[in-house]
Amino acid sequence: MNTKLLEKQNEKFYTAKYDRAFKEIFLNEKNEKLLLAVLKESLHTEVMKVIQRNIELNSGNVFIRRKYLDILLETDQGLIGIEINSSVEDYLHPRNLAFQCDNYAHYTLVGQNYTEDVQIIQINLTYGMKDEELVRKYFIQDKTGKKYAQNFQIIEWNMDKLMEFWYDKNEEKIEEYKHLIMLDLSKEELKELAKRDREVEKYMKEIEKVNQDPRFREYMTKEEDQKKIYNTQMSKAFNDGITQGISQGFLQGEKETSIEIARKMLDKGKEISEIIEFTNLSKEEIESLQ
Repeated sequence: MNTKLLEKQNEKFYTAKYDRAFKEIFLNEKNEKLLLAVLKESLHTEVMKVIQRNIELNSGNVFIRRKYLDILLETDQGLIGIEINSSVEDYLHPRNLAFQCDNYAHYTLVGQNYTEDVQIIQINLTYGMKDEELVRKYFIQDKTGKKYAQNFQIIEWNMDKLMEFWYDKNEEKIEEYKHLIMLDLSKEELKELAKRDREVEKYMKEIEKVNQDPRFREYMTKEEDQKKIYNTQMSKAFNDGITQGISQGFLQGEKETSIEIARKMLDKGKEISEIIEFTNLSKEEIESLQ
């Protein structure tokens, strides 16, 4: 690899805006206080107890396994899921709703009876929203506001709106939301904010440690490269009007890329028949990715 290109890649500072970086810090048991600080600001209430429901999956090679985990926490405030959305796509809300409904169904069905005693909450920290609202709360309810289920809630934070407080130097709001704002600050910005708060200082040290780990940087570099390849290929395919046999030409021999494209298309809810046309993978190969 070109030395200058490598140096440029190594200069990039990955913040917790990236799902992988967020998990590396906040799924680490020793950083529970950091997690509690983020939850407190997200929920506007104190969380005293946290149990990672998927903690048994974190044993062994955590660096590999955390890629596949969603954050699901059992707390004294209820069952809480957290999603980091670094961008807004058409499939974002349907996908996140599917995760939330799966959590709701699982928790309800395993109990001895149907109850609404435990809150099932999904927190979405979303970047790229075109919304004037700082936070939106979603419920299942009718037009009069009567809730169909009392214990189902989705909280979506407009992270770009939060970052505006930082750039506008709104000291009151920065103090109120510093543990959410810190998630996407640069190294220099973190140094400034860390002077005010010990938890921010702790987070700064943890995110710097993650960025210095060569395995993490290798993963992020590869993931970004695959995304660029995917975007380039899909753009070329649509621009050229290619709807059949794309993989026989442009994607021929790119097995790994085809698998990555298939995963992305599955995330977007595309039909298997359509994915077969774009990737030339077999039906069985695509179904195994589900």
